[in-house]
Amino acid sequence: MEALVLDPQRNRLLAALPEPDFALIARHLATVSMPAGKILNQADDRVDQVYFPLKGMLSLLAVLKDGRAIETAAVGREGVVNAMAGLGLLTSNVRVIVRMPLDVAVISVPHFKHAADQSASIANMCINYNEVLLTQARVTAACNASHTIEERFCRWLLQSSELAESDIVNLTQELMAEMLGVRRTSITQVAQKIQDTGAS
Repeated sequence: MEALVLDPQRNRLLAALPEPDFALIARHLATVSMPAGKILNQADDRVDQVYFPLKGMLSLLAVLKDGRAIETAAVGREGVVNAMAGLGLLTSNVRVIVRMPLDVAVISVPHFKHAADQSASIANMCINYNEVLLTQARVTAACNASHTIEERFCRWLLQSSELAESDIVNLTQELMAEMLGVRRTSITQVAQKIQDTGAS
């Protein structure tokens, strides 16, 4: 984890807070860079940090009993991960992994909870963004049930590009298979089909 000097208000949620509310957490935020593949917490871990992405992308994965993990939501600089800890929910329900190289503003849960206790704007941000994540999970479930692997693959690429604010999405076929909950051979076939259309 490499320390950086970045403006935390590159995160859209932090930028949208009224100045007095942002001031409650600003002095406790650290900005760091994290590599793709880093796991921030596992399902059932105690949450000790809240993450506000500034660049890159985090994936939230549901972990199945057989060890497989399927992405249920993704977060870029429009959002936050582990915010419900500010309202006292201190156990993670998902695995959180850095999916694309990440610049992120980080605050400890005690400092964040203290700010949420004092600020209706921060508390509402926690609730409202949790609803965004639940909506993403519902859309993902519906997409998995009703769309082909090719359609899901394309949706995931477009969503990732938008969240990371980049036209380049560097992921292995193995990771794509994990994200979509399918066999790697299926991803190979879909990727080849898309490349055959001239897409790169």
